[in-house]
Amino acid sequence: MSIQIAMLEDNDGIRNTLVSLFNKHENLHCVADFDNPNEAVRALPRLKPDVVLVDIHMPGGSGIEAIRQLKPILPETQFIVFSVFEDNDNIFDALTAGATGYLVKSTPPDKIIEAIHEVHQGGSPMSSRIARKIVANFQTKKSEAKQLEILTAREQEILNYLSKGFRYKEIASSMFISIETVRTHIRNIYEKLQVSSRTDALNKVFGK
Repeated sequence: MSIQIAMLEDNDGIRNTLVSLFNKHENLHCVADFDNPNEAVRALPRLKPDVVLVDIHMPGGSGIEAIRQLKPILPETQFIVFSVFEDNDNIFDALTAGATGYLVKSTPPDKIIEAIHEVHQGGSPMSSRIARKIVANFQTKKSEAKQLEILTAREQEILNYLSKGFRYKEIASSMFISIETVRTHIRNIYEKLQVSSRTDALNKVFGK
């Protein structure tokens, strides 16, 4: 049985090229293609494709929002983002919304075909640069967590206020403590993190 594919892509040239590519393979079949995510959200629950390739920014809406709406309705359908965007926000918004793969648009046609088979077989295909960003983010989060472990809950709360740009007086007011107590906690934070300024503390824990 062929893998049923749908596409959300507003670029006519890319969309038509990929539809033609998919339909040339005997075990792939493009059942629908859309240039507007709202149309896809209405139509795909009825079509129930196996795999959907999704661009992010399209006229009329967001591909990520379309995934977020469709995934609960189509839990068995696998969504692969297909985009020029490689920034962390789009990557993690897409994965959080329910995407199980992320390809950049420079991906060669044969690799796109491989990715469709991979995701259909239970994998999570990623372009190498996307995978590297995910690994880097994981390592950063792990480092942040390790740094925070040495701080008390109160110190973590104060550090969080510092990261939002709060001044000592504002922190004291928000936490119902004296400014001197805030200063004491901050001195302890600096000592534990082995830093000497707010900027250094935030850089060490949050990479800011």
